[in-house]
Amino acid sequence: MMRFDLTETQVYELSIGAACGLSWPSDRLIVQVLDDSTDPAIKRLVKTECRRWESKGVNIKYEARENRNGYKAGNLKRGMKHSYVKQCEYVAIFDADFQPEPNFLRLTVPSLLRDPDIALVQSRWSFVNADECLMTRMQEMSLDYHFNIEQQAGSSTYAFFGFNGTAGVWRISALNEVGGWKDRTTVEDMDLAVRAGLKGWKFLYLGDVKVKNELPSTFKAYRNQQHRWSCGPANLFRKMGPQILTAKRVSVWKKFHLVYSFFLVRKIVSHLLTFSFYCIIMPATILLPEVHIPKWASVYLPTIVTLLHVVGTPTRSIHLVGFWVLFENVMSLHRTKAMLMGLLEFGRVNEWVVTEKLGDALRIDVANQAAKPKKKPRLEFHWAELGVAIYLFVCGCYDYAFGKNRYFIFLFMQSIAFFIAGCGYVGTFIPNS
Repeated sequence: MMRFDLTETQVYELSIGAACGLSWPSDRLIVQVLDDSTDPAIKRLVKTECRRWESKGVNIKYEARENRNGYKAGNLKRGMKHSYVKQCEYVAIFDADFQPEPNFLRLTVPSLLRDPDIALVQSRWSFVNADECLMTRMQEMSLDYHFNIEQQAGSSTYAFFGFNGTAGVWRISALNEVGGWKDRTTVEDMDLAVRAGLKGWKFLYLGDVKVKNELPSTFKAYRNQQHRWSCGPANLFRKMGPQILTAKRVSVWKKFHLVYSFFLVRKIVSHLLTFSFYCIIMPATILLPEVHIPKWASVYLPTIVTLLHVVGTPTRSIHLVGFWVLFENVMSLHRTKAMLMGLLEFGRVNEWVVTEKLGDALRIDVANQAAKPKKKPRLEFHWAELGVAIYLFVCGCYDYAFGKNRYFIFLFMQSIAFFIAGCGYVGTFIPNS
């Protein structure tokens, strides 16, 4: 069974067309379109598109609900309750902007058939708009590391990694055994993966199988996505930490991997350490000369960490590593705030904002309007980032005038990066109509 969660309205035609064009026996394939959009006009368009494919002989089911309770998890959970789902053994899940190749199922399902202990086969993402702007290139670099290093290592070493929420195939019996979809956090995909891992199910990552999709190209959309990706895992760790430690069907080493590497290091400590050390503590040592940070901690160790990240970076982006470091330091502030909200469970901990994707139709419209005279884009100020920019600039000036560490070059560059982000002058701008 193929399932598309439709909340991004600009890209539904390509996604539905890709699902209906998959190479698989027609009598053994059901395409389920879960439309969670709130615009009645969009619902009509999606439903019309489904009927068009149905008239061509595709077994496609259009499903919409009256409310958005539980957001994506609620939508997926409701989709599993339909009677025709009982005919299926596997479910492939795609978000609205994902476009699988025709041979996707033929490359992924055989792994599930060969090994009955595998619950999930995850494919890799490829990005159709990576070259749209500098921000999308930065995202590509971070996600390439995620796929090439984190997921590949998790698959090879522990047969576990976090489900990416899309472009994967689940064994329905495994999904049902662990309780199905839950909406207690904003990372229902990771929640499901952790519960399945604790039950002893194995995961397989296929890096050679790629599914085209779109990166968020506006700064607002990217910030919303990063809030969810940082807040949700921390909140999930708060809820599932004791359950992981007391699980009986996994080894001690796998528990250690889940608690230390998967959650603490990657989802919690990394955000807090990046922001506090590079943007608060290291600049503060300039104003407080009695505090000394050894060179190995301020220079050598960060360089080694950066080089390890570069391992997963495409060759064509090597020259952007410096920009990537500055951008990641800027985003560490936003991620740290979100992580603390999830870990301490306050504020916008359960906020779900759909990551807006422009889609080809809107992108063409943006390009056409770009040639027309228009008003300057309205900037959206982010005061926390601007505050850090001022702090770093002051520290840089003091170091230039009185300091001996010569950190001012880094501090000035990082201050400019925070200032640009604080003014919202990042990513693609959508012209006002």
